[in-house]
Amino acid sequence: MLRPLVTAATYRRAVFLLLGSVLALPYALGLGLVIGSVAEDPEHWPSNLWAVLAAAGIALVPPFLAGTRELEIAAARSLLGVDLPGHDRGHRMARETRLRAALWFGLHLVTGVAIGAVLLVVVPVGILALTGGETLVPGTGGWWWLPAAPVILAGAIYAVAGLGSLAATMAPVLLGPSETERERLLAERNRLARELHDSVGHALTAMTLQAGAARAVFGNDPDFALRALSAIEETGRAAAGELDAVLGILRDEVAGPTLDAVNGLLSDRIDADISPIDLPPHVSREAYRIVQESLTNAARHGTGPVTLRIRQEEDLVIDVINRRAEAGRRRGGGHGIEGMRERVRLLGGTLEAGPAGENWQVTARLPVGR
Repeated sequence: MLRPLVTAATYRRAVFLLLGSVLALPYALGLGLVIGSVAEDPEHWPSNLWAVLAAAGIALVPPFLAGTRELEIAAARSLLGVDLPGHDRGHRMARETRLRAALWFGLHLVTGVAIGAVLLVVVPVGILALTGGETLVPGTGGWWWLPAAPVILAGAIYAVAGLGSLAATMAPVLLGPSETERERLLAERNRLARELHDSVGHALTAMTLQAGAARAVFGNDPDFALRALSAIEETGRAAAGELDAVLGILRDEVAGPTLDAVNGLLSDRIDADISPIDLPPHVSREAYRIVQESLTNAARHGTGPVTLRIRQEEDLVIDVINRRAEAGRRRGGGHGIEGMRERVRLLGGTLEAGPAGENWQVTARLPVGR
């Protein structure tokens, strides 16, 4: 019961609510001017109606601005203690988001004015009651006001705490992302997960295989072991570069290698047939990741040589074929094929992945002109 009176969150939220009264001051001044002009000349006020309507139109603009929503989110984070995602400056605000933000702004102003009015009355009354009720109501006796003063002040604090708690509850509803924005954020998060899985996963698989081969032949063939260690070093450098590219997505920079860099994925055990192809950048980037993940899966779950074919028909066609390992040697599955399906689906293409006799075949078709 006493916690709202002593917790710092109550007073931070009170500052947030009172901020609404500060924001309401220009509106109050404008309304006062209108009321004053009407009261001064009640017969001729219709002649100034156009000015009143223009002022009302201007007053309605701030609640719908993106900057207003951004400021409200910042204030709610720091003063209400609500974990809200930041305002997305890179995309246009959806109509639903704009309306919810305007509603929040209006409620903030109304509650701020209400709390400001209550505090302007209750707090001075409580303080004066502590100093003696005779000052407030002569002839009543000051001792009646002494026990009433703490009740008045505590009641005001409880009211502020209740409204602050309600504001913290409603902030995610009115200032949080819309369903469309949530889907976009989820898609972006999945994209980053795919990029990290495909780039770093490929490098780790290659380095693990090379390290295992080097350890197996270190005593009998030190030259091969040195070549394997050199390959591990090169793969590590390439992985660091790709990790920088993936992190560049977070900085809105150019994201990831394209199919032109596919030769860096090839090794002696890969039989590659790649036709020269001119692709849009986004298709080329996704094609590179599909090839990379397919070769990673072939190294992890297959055995023997790998066949890679990249050609352009009506669509871009990628074929990766490798011999399946024996059942006892197959490693557990992951999310690689699922990630490739997501990439292909986002481009409007198709992906077939499954056993073909003793082999495992992946065939991806990516539309080039769409």
